Amino acid sequence: MLQKDGGIDEDVNHRIKPGWMKWPQASGILYDKRVPHELKGKFYRTAVRPAMLYGAECSTTKRRHVQQLGVAEMRMLRWMCGHMRKDRVWNDDIRDRVGVAPIEEKLVQHRLRWFGHIQRRPPEAPVHSGRLKHADNAKRGWGRPNLTWEESVKRDLKDWS
Repeated sequence: MLQKDGGIDEDVNHRIKPGWMKWPQASGILYDKRVPHELKGKFYRTAVRPAMLYGAECSTTKRRHVQQLGVAEMRMLRWMCGHMRKDRVWNDDIRDRVGVAPIEEKLVQHRLRWFGHIQRRPPEAPVHSGRLKHADNAKRGWGRPNLTWEESVKRDLKDWS
């Protein structure tokens, strides 16, 4: 879901909703105190997180988009462990208990994996037609230019060496 200005705000909200929609389907497992946290984390990694990250590798994400996804993820993980924010349990402790990596790392991994798929394809492949091309003679508007997918991949490659 793209907006007129090229933003993905609606898409991020649209991606968080399927994660929460998976929640009632698995409430028997996720709320049971007899089920170990590792098993709950495995369910989260296999059912909920892929629903939230589906199609996210093709778009550029701003920091606030990643933050929205991270907040939704931590709410789910806290809920699985039976904690609330007022219990003051650190996010890293909950992640270690459940065995889940931060969603930001997974988003970067998905984007780099998609970049590898694109790099292996020939230039005339249909996957290249979905990428936006910049016209050289187009007049640029005021302000900072929008972050492109290629720039976000370059940043990810630099961060991951």
